[in-house]
Amino acid sequence: MLKAQKGYEPKRRYLREKIALFFVRSSGIFTMAVMAFILIYIVGHGISAISFSFLTEFPKDNMTAGGIFPAILGTLILALGALLTAIPLGFGAAIYLAEYARPGPLVSAIRLGVANLAGVPSVVFGLFGLALFVTEFGFGRSILSGSLTLGLLILPTVTAAAEEALRQTPQSFREAALALGASRWQAIRQVVLPAALPGMLTGAILALGRAAGETAPIIFTASAAYTLAMPDSVFREVMALSTHILNLATNGTHIEETRPQQFGSALVLLILVLGLSLVAIIIRAKLKRGRKW
Repeated sequence: MLKAQKGYEPKRRYLREKIALFFVRSSGIFTMAVMAFILIYIVGHGISAISFSFLTEFPKDNMTAGGIFPAILGTLILALGALLTAIPLGFGAAIYLAEYARPGPLVSAIRLGVANLAGVPSVVFGLFGLALFVTEFGFGRSILSGSLTLGLLILPTVTAAAEEALRQTPQSFREAALALGASRWQAIRQVVLPAALPGMLTGAILALGRAAGETAPIIFTASAAYTLAMPDSVFREVMALSTHILNLATNGTHIEETRPQQFGSALVLLILVLGLSLVAIIIRAKLKRGRKW
């Protein structure tokens, strides 16, 4: 009887392990299948609209013809502006949290603020940007207002990625620099930051991809439904791919006629976001080459 029980327990554990493995493997396959379905669907419906003129011309005939060049340009400008806003604040906060902060009420409050900021819906950021940057500061609906709003949106992502990259840097690097007579800031600036830079930049570029795909924040702060003016000032409105797709699909007078443009714009936005993610991977690989520890 005892032998039977001893033989039964390993089989029971083995069965549990197989069930758990099946569940996690199925979850991974399902996730990949959903992503593949979305990609195939968008590519299948949008590839026919992609052409050189579609990527380089301005919209025409109530946006039923022409291209999406102003929307592509506006998306890139807003995303880069968001990154320029988020990097100094995010990297600075990460350096403080990883290198200087000691447990206490202030650090707890900062971490709580970063965590809560990451959970705020994007539409709330849009309303906040409308109230603060557009109205209170008087920037109006502009590139500046949209970039600042998107910068606050991606700030938690940049901060968390930078802090994690700094914490993964071996402590021996800091100790060696300090032993050679470097000050704490010199050790951070000349030793720790170069070693952590690949991870920090990866997080920043992934955040850039998120900023490029956001819709709600820039509806209130920066996006124009249609404009023929090239952005020559940070106080100008711009078109953006995400809001352009929304306008074509919901607010236009020729929704069915513009269906190819809708999917074509979505495909371009998808390629842009995936391209930024690929850039992050390439930069990380190049910066990490030769830095083994």
